[in-house]
Amino acid sequence: MRPAVPADAPVIAAHRYPDEADAGERAPYAAWVAGALARGLYLGFVREEAGVVVAGAGLTLLEWGPSRHDPQPWRARLVNVWTHPDRRRQGHARALVQACLNAAQARGITRLSLGTTDMARGLYQALGFTHSGRELTLVLGGPPPGE
Repeated sequence: MRPAVPADAPVIAAHRYPDEADAGERAPYAAWVAGALARGLYLGFVREEAGVVVAGAGLTLLEWGPSRHDPQPWRARLVNVWTHPDRRRQGHARALVQACLNAAQARGITRLSLGTTDMARGLYQALGFTHSGRELTLVLGGPPPGE
């Protein structure tokens, strides 16, 4: 396992957008990841075998500002957790997510969030993540509600 570097950005983008239908999203995301890695706003880790990345995970750091009951101004979002299908169930994702958690803790970050799939939910719950049903989202400029 090693920290991700800007040169890993295209691979990280492919992890985020693995379906060919989303291939057009990869280049802009890779450009963002490369810049965010360079600025220290994305912390990523990859696992390689024979020079090929077989798993990865990252944190997007968000300057959130202090809030009620938490003076820490930073939050983190766990993103781009991916393991090659032939390497799943071998502990790679757990080790990489743990590296992300350690990196967050080393920076004093106390609040992390993530989106998950049913397949990965057990891993995150085993690491202490809990469901939060209070989050809502809005896409500005989108269709009005009910349409």
